[in-house]
Amino acid sequence: MDNSLDVVRRRRSTANRILTILKAALNHAHREGKCASDDAWRTAGAFREVDSARLRYLSDEEVRRLTNACPVDFRTLVTGALLSGCRYGELAAMTVDDFNPDAGTLRVRASKSGKPRHVVLTQEGRDFVAQLVISKPGGACVFLRSNGKRWTKSEQQRPLSAACRAARIDPAVNFHSLRHTYASRLAMRGAPLAVIAKQLGHADTRMVEKHYGHLAPSYIADTVRAAFGSFGFVEPSNVVPIATSR
Repeated sequence: MDNSLDVVRRRRSTANRILTILKAALNHAHREGKCASDDAWRTAGAFREVDSARLRYLSDEEVRRLTNACPVDFRTLVTGALLSGCRYGELAAMTVDDFNPDAGTLRVRASKSGKPRHVVLTQEGRDFVAQLVISKPGGACVFLRSNGKRWTKSEQQRPLSAACRAARIDPAVNFHSLRHTYASRLAMRGAPLAVIAKQLGHADTRMVEKHYGHLAPSYIADTVRAAFGSFGFVEPSNVVPIATSR
């Protein structure tokens, strides 16, 4: 069993969500007079600090190494994720009809929230998808395996793990990290958090603010740095730090 810190954190986060639902059901039963006391669960506490883990995203250099290490069919899928922020299941289900070459958008018909959305592509993303759909009928899948079959559930992690090893991506990433990479890149380039939330399919900006807000250039940060100036304690250096994985 994997007992790494991140895995333990995810388990505890899941337990907290289950506890919240269970407490709500029990409290409702108590209000309805189905039980005499709520002492048995009222003091049950949740795990602390399980939702504060730092998200893993890839640098541009890591992205290039990773995609180069992928087999051709899987590289196409990984590239699609990096250029759209779409989830694995959303990409696997995407058909040619979901691509609008005029608007430069991809339609996600069934997202995690259950609501459809349209993802705006960059010119690079539009050109990439346009090449994939050439001469394909409207109902054909955009992303296919090398044997011509669809990508199905849980077929993504094994080739991604192998590509991470070959590309020396350490720590290795999962497919969802490609979505984090997409959102982080937008945030660090000043895209409004509301726009990022719309692209990812979130109903509001709360999740985006929680995970990516610290990456976004802010009015407060710019103002403080411009106004405070320097004491002159630290001499400028031309030493370039070695990039580390996030």
